[in-house]
Amino acid sequence: MNIEFPERFNMADYFLYHNVEAGRDGKVCLYFEDEQYTYGDAARLSNRAGNALVRECGLRVEDRVLIVLPDCPEFAWTWFGASRAGAVITMVNPLLPVADYVYYLEYTRARTAVIHESLLETFAEAARGAKHLRKVLVVGRERGEFESFAEATAAMPDELAPADTHRDDIAIWLFTSGSTGHPKGAVHLHHDLPFNTECYAKRVLGINENDLTVSVPKLFFGYATGTNLLFPFAVGGATALFAERSTPEKLFEVIERFRPTVLTSVPTMINGMLNVEGAARERDLSSLRFCLSAGEALPVELYERWMKTFGVEILDGIGSAEMFHIYITNRPGDVRPGSLGRIVEGYEAQVIDAEGREVATGEMGTLRVRGDSAALCYWQAHEKSKETFAGDYCTTGDQFHVDEEGYYWYHGRTDDMLKVSGVYVAPVEIEACLLQHEAVVECAVVGHDAGDRLVKPKAFIVPREGFAPTDELAASIKEFVKSHLALYKYPRWIEFVTSLPKNDRGKIDRKKLKDG
Repeated sequence: MNIEFPERFNMADYFLYHNVEAGRDGKVCLYFEDEQYTYGDAARLSNRAGNALVRECGLRVEDRVLIVLPDCPEFAWTWFGASRAGAVITMVNPLLPVADYVYYLEYTRARTAVIHESLLETFAEAARGAKHLRKVLVVGRERGEFESFAEATAAMPDELAPADTHRDDIAIWLFTSGSTGHPKGAVHLHHDLPFNTECYAKRVLGINENDLTVSVPKLFFGYATGTNLLFPFAVGGATALFAERSTPEKLFEVIERFRPTVLTSVPTMINGMLNVEGAARERDLSSLRFCLSAGEALPVELYERWMKTFGVEILDGIGSAEMFHIYITNRPGDVRPGSLGRIVEGYEAQVIDAEGREVATGEMGTLRVRGDSAALCYWQAHEKSKETFAGDYCTTGDQFHVDEEGYYWYHGRTDDMLKVSGVYVAPVEIEACLLQHEAVVECAVVGHDAGDRLVKPKAFIVPREGFAPTDELAASIKEFVKSHLALYKYPRWIEFVTSLPKNDRGKIDRKKLKDG
């Protein structure tokens, strides 16, 4: 698929400003609490934000700006204003500890940060030793020792001349999930995000101007930046944002209030919404035309329960910070439960062995993918960049097999695979089996060495209400797995817990379970 973008190109024009030229000035594009904003409002307020960054903060073309905000309109205005001004966007979780902000300020060398008042104390401590930081704008009523975002933008003009950016200029860093060490910045160009939008959002999902989106993950996470801001804006649609933590109850409330057509979710929340006691079947999700899932493979059991309860297709797929967004996915009307679907047109994928040779159909190997949304590199990680971005391909570190019909089946991260009795075992396979047991509401499987240097599966299980976490229940669950999978795959140890640790992407943090 040949998709060309003009040589002089800015992704903010592609996602936001074209809507004004198309006559959508008066069309509502963003809902937040009791507020509504039109595309005319969005363009004007983004221009003010861009002007404030340039005039008040001294931001220059290619300078990094660090966005540390919950989901709110100011996130969007800062994002589009920074892009239009030619700055490089970096965005991180607004719920991190001081040490993480110290790392991000040093790593990005951001000259400007836009933060929320809720992290004033935390960020002020992190900023004291920041060598490169010059200005901090604060969204909210309190500003502490910094400057007010509202005051800075209110004093700015409504018009902002776009920077003369090239389609191959650096536009944004998307951070990896940081499963080992600190997150790395995957460096993306101005055309990368629009390329995936053309291939995936428009041609596979069919996102259109009548769509309204809602998301479980927050906008700082590239998955949600795409589905809950960029994709709807690219086609003249709309989004509904909420700053509160995503909980099943909050999601039901937001869906019933704003009546979205597309819900962006993750398996953990899908499970959570299904387990709302006595309420799930009574909730109205009829406005949704489909639900998206990514981050972790969606167990068949969860998909089937969701369909039985709500009747809304879940399109499970896989994407990454390195590729910006989803490149393998199930499609509307073409869902193969348990698989991650087929390759998105415009991308190519191979499943390879340890020597880089393509394996036979049906055999498991490492997935590598290529397409024009691939990152340029990891910032300050030359050797890792060469390893991951070899030639045209991005090597993902995910274990897959592809069947004869072209559907891709996920087996887990390469570094999560367990070698049990000399055979590789995918924890996700054991987890999918465990979820079929009536007593299991949530689970995670990791490798455990009891001291004999022989790694075996260990399961952490959140029991369903009404089931006591006893030795008898553990024995029952082990027998259940033995009866459904090969004997060597059953978990030798079961530890009952009240909850599982999650990272800031909503994924189960297996590293904490291993280290704990």
